[in-house]
Amino acid sequence: MHSTYSDLSLNDLKAFYKRVEAITSALEVKHTDRLKCQKGCHACCLDDLEVFGIEAALIESENQAFLKQEKPHLIGKCAFLNHEGACRIYEQRPFVCRTHGLPISWLEETEGEIFEYRDICELNEAGEPLENLNSKDLLQLPSLDEQLAIIQLKADGGNGHRVKLRELFRP
Repeated sequence: MHSTYSDLSLNDLKAFYKRVEAITSALEVKHTDRLKCQKGCHACCLDDLEVFGIEAALIESENQAFLKQEKPHLIGKCAFLNHEGACRIYEQRPFVCRTHGLPISWLEETEGEIFEYRDICELNEAGEPLENLNSKDLLQLPSLDEQLAIIQLKADGGNGHRVKLRELFRP
């Protein structure tokens, strides 16, 4: 059990998720014509996904009975999928799941130069080419990744503890 996180830390994470929801909802409206992702789409729901300990603790705190009584999805897909391919912990799903499918942007440094990279789920590629989109029409991952890392840092004192989602199920 990863319940060593305080209620305050879990509330920080919930507030972060609300901010992410506001950003992703606006982008979903902006890109409604190209987004094919919907309930039951699980092409991106891979097995062995690791999340920060604070995210695992929130899943555990909100799904205790479920984690004791239910079995994980078969190996090969996310442990939290049901037999129809829908997420069984949708309200507590991790950050990576909240942002998947949208057009994203991040920066990387290569040989002293900084380059912007863009990507989108292959199911959502149809439409305006990503390179033509304005930056404000892309999910800017670095600032959100940093915010989540800071929440984890404050919660565990710099441990950066990560947990595989499948490990949350009780034997």
